[in-house]
Amino acid sequence: MSEFQSNDVKVIVFQLKDEEYGIPVEQVRSIEKVQHITRVPKTSSYIKGVINLRGVVTPIIDLRRRFDLEEVENSDSTRMIIVSREDIEVGFIVDAANDVIDINQESIEPAPEVVGSVQAEYIQGVAKLEKRLIVMIDLAQVLKAENEPSKLSV
Repeated sequence: MSEFQSNDVKVIVFQLKDEEYGIPVEQVRSIEKVQHITRVPKTSSYIKGVINLRGVVTPIIDLRRRFDLEEVENSDSTRMIIVSREDIEVGFIVDAANDVIDINQESIEPAPEVVGSVQAEYIQGVAKLEKRLIVMIDLAQVLKAENEPSKLSV
């Protein structure tokens, strides 16, 4: 680690409905156009299926469904953001991948108790940039399976 550490985090900004979300660039492998997705039986409703991405079978998650937003038809701007966490690659279907920006860590506030339509557990914080609010996604929570043991397990 160098002593010249920046307080900025580079983030891929994407859109779902009317909101902007961010994922740190180091967790993003690529951004792809939507391609044919092979359905997999008996998976969670938000898992669209799998794709063959450059020889790697990659599960695809519909983030609208995961966040309990209404589904829409794919458009020309619909993208798959391929993310990687702990050697697992997963694709997220998003409405659009807007841009790559630097966000100062100090402009990211903890997630408020009540956050619009996206469940607060998926949110790491909210970045305030001039006229924009960017919801920072907690990748670990989004990727956590619904059937993983939780405090509510009997």
